[in-house]
Amino acid sequence: MPDRHALADPSMSSSGATQRWFDAAPLVPESNSRLYLIIEFLALFAGLPVLLFTQRHTLEGMIVPTLLLLAAFCVAILWHDQAFDRSRLWNRSRFKRRVVRAIGYFIPGAAVVVVALGVIRPDLLLTFPQAYPKVWIAIMVTYPFVSVYPQEVIFRAFLFHRYDALFPRNWSKIVASGAAFGLAHIIFANWVAPLMTAASGVWFARTYSRTGSTLQVSIEHGIWGCFAFTIGLGWYIYSGAIG
Repeated sequence: MPDRHALADPSMSSSGATQRWFDAAPLVPESNSRLYLIIEFLALFAGLPVLLFTQRHTLEGMIVPTLLLLAAFCVAILWHDQAFDRSRLWNRSRFKRRVVRAIGYFIPGAAVVVVALGVIRPDLLLTFPQAYPKVWIAIMVTYPFVSVYPQEVIFRAFLFHRYDALFPRNWSKIVASGAAFGLAHIIFANWVAPLMTAASGVWFARTYSRTGSTLQVSIEHGIWGCFAFTIGLGWYIYSGAIG
């Protein structure tokens, strides 16, 4: 009589692969590994944003250091994860193939946003660079490096790989990434920031899922972020206005 394990169906094989993934993931215990990752995900992407929101009045000057520290932790985890493809932390080849398409999406999308803002909040148009020109220039120069790339490491590269077993379908990872990205922005204490970033987070997650390139999604994020600060939406996501 043949061994029943030799006749295992595809679902059993998939379960075995999932278990091997759990066993290889750094800092994940051998027992109750799925429960551990659920708790870890909720702690990082729900508990931490809520904690920071409650302490936002005491966090002056600490937002960027906190972001960089968390990104460094995520990179360390990914770097020591044998199942992670390290090329995804950059992946320049994929970027070359899609950069023109990204610009093609940006131009009409930006036009729509400008028109909508002009109708809904005309008082905000270009007010940020006019009111704080030096701050605006500093943001244009530093934002892609100290904010955008670390965010993409955390909310795309890390989230997609670390919690792959919790969100096995591509669309579920995209939704989880967008929701986590939006929730992280509740620290700005306005309803526009989390809604706006949740929507953009879904878009960036879609890009990452198609390219596997943190560089590509960082370029897109940087373009849209600098655009948002320039036209006036930066008031909603400016750390100097927290509170």
